[in-house]
Amino acid sequence: MIIDVHGHYTTAPKALEAWRNRQIAGIKDPSSMPKVSELKISDDELRESIITNQLAKMQERGSDLTIFSPRASFMAHHIGDFNVSSTWASICNELCFRVSELFPDSFIGAAMLPQSPGVDPKTCIPELEKCVKDFGFVGINLNPDPSGGHWTSPPLSDRQWYPIYEKMVEYDIPAMVHVSTSCNECFHTTGAHYLNADTTAFMQCLTSDLFKDFPTLKFLIPHGGGAVPYHWGRFRGLAQEMKKPLLTELLLNNIYFDTCVYHQPGIDLLTKVIPTKNILFASEMIGAVRGIDPETGFYYDDTRRYIENSTILSAADKQAVYEGNARRVFSRLDTALKAKGK
Repeated sequence: MIIDVHGHYTTAPKALEAWRNRQIAGIKDPSSMPKVSELKISDDELRESIITNQLAKMQERGSDLTIFSPRASFMAHHIGDFNVSSTWASICNELCFRVSELFPDSFIGAAMLPQSPGVDPKTCIPELEKCVKDFGFVGINLNPDPSGGHWTSPPLSDRQWYPIYEKMVEYDIPAMVHVSTSCNECFHTTGAHYLNADTTAFMQCLTSDLFKDFPTLKFLIPHGGGAVPYHWGRFRGLAQEMKKPLLTELLLNNIYFDTCVYHQPGIDLLTKVIPTKNILFASEMIGAVRGIDPETGFYYDDTRRYIENSTILSAADKQAVYEGNARRVFSRLDTALKAKGK
């Protein structure tokens, strides 16, 4: 199988965004706050939004299954309070669940958490539990910066995050460390904030003893790890100065990287520097970069093409990147697939 571990519901029916705009307006004017029951999206609308978009691209590019979560830029945890975020997360997660029910062979869910700046992360646990127990989701997205580019939360190594980690370990689910929209004009959302956060999350783990407390905790750092593979020597040197173990021992039993890198030289660098066992196939389509590369004539986010064209990865390596690593890191996905005889 070819499993894409990084998919977002970026093509949800317009009614979702319209309801969200009303919710945001209702923050200032509570009398206009919409009820959840006022959002009406039929199964047919969901089917159309998927069949003509993600599913069409999957079939065209040859991927089989996508781990599907709410649109990252729509999480916008900095908007409103916890109640606003909780309601919004619940709605978005349920839509992803409905997609997974309509297309059970092609999509399986990962949860958005109802994070809110300054609010104890343990408040996210009921939504996390519901998504795992009731919806069969196989992972979560964890935002290390709910403030939207102002970084007001403590690092991922801080004990305030531990209640979420305890649940992750209990359920054996990984977290994709993924920020949302930047409301700081210094940081473009997809071109800077996302990649900054990927790099920052890795460094926060490097400078801590987090994985001594949680030896089976699993983080997936998206977008190829931001600057991490390119500056692997810098991180190795910093760890050495801090008297830390080698990175292979310190971090690579717990941290994984996806292939959302949108050109062949980038994928080649990733696969040269990072061990194959730590790389999971992903495309994030239809996502941040949707255009066609004029140098190749193919879509930037057609990441399978880069894996296929790799002269670095062996056939066994490619199978691990496409399927084996995902089934190992997302153990609940493996269980779900085996239940279907896959």
